[in-house]
Amino acid sequence: MIELKNIVKRFGDLVAVNDISLSVGRGEFFAVLGPNAAGKTTTIKILTGLIKPTSGTAVVAGYDVQTQPLEVRRRLAYVPDFPFLYDKLTPWEFIRFTGQMFRMDEATLEAKATGLVQRFNLESYLRKPIEGLSHGTRQRVAIVSALLHDPEVFVIDEPMVGLDPHHARVVKDVLKERSLQGMTVFLSTHQLSVAEEMADRIGIIHQGRLVAVGNRDELRRQSGSTGALEQTFLALTAQEANLKEEISALPKS
Repeated sequence: MIELKNIVKRFGDLVAVNDISLSVGRGEFFAVLGPNAAGKTTTIKILTGLIKPTSGTAVVAGYDVQTQPLEVRRRLAYVPDFPFLYDKLTPWEFIRFTGQMFRMDEATLEAKATGLVQRFNLESYLRKPIEGLSHGTRQRVAIVSALLHDPEVFVIDEPMVGLDPHHARVVKDVLKERSLQGMTVFLSTHQLSVAEEMADRIGIIHQGRLVAVGNRDELRRQSGSTGALEQTFLALTAQEANLKEEISALPKS
């Protein structure tokens, strides 16, 4: 469902994404980990068509993100860490607006919206202006709106930011259920516990490079660590940093 091929993104002299290639299958729950400024969000923005890669291709559900953007957007949903919502609307107005953008018929829109609103405990906020809502409540509104059209691919950046433990559990449960039903989930997070609990496979990005990909056992073998994911993550990112130092120390021809 997701194919990234030799993705490179440069901002002047800065190489934010350095030759990333990755395949994520239908129904797979894939988590991306990495330190700050590792290239995770830039990769997501390329995947969702928000920025163009310097080189390489991104394909979602069989459609090229750059040359077939409308086909991609019909099949994809994206929730950033700080989602943009129309502050003067109410959550119900925003959810309905989103459904209408995807040309959902009224009966289907109403039924799906009602079910998701109940699942995410948003009933008491539906008629209040979005501008007065907490970040966590806005996050739930964004997730409900994104799930409304049953996307084939769901991309979400730091989903637990601002959520209390109860609603974080709801988000985890819904995303896992959807992935088991065939929706591909591509999640970026700093929370190692979320990746360890939820993901079928994990990718680790460091200094713009995809330094490791695999399930938890495969990552442990790659890192030489036998401990928790935190130890694996630290070992793999340290290995990459040491390799870069060694390369930079080589004589220039």
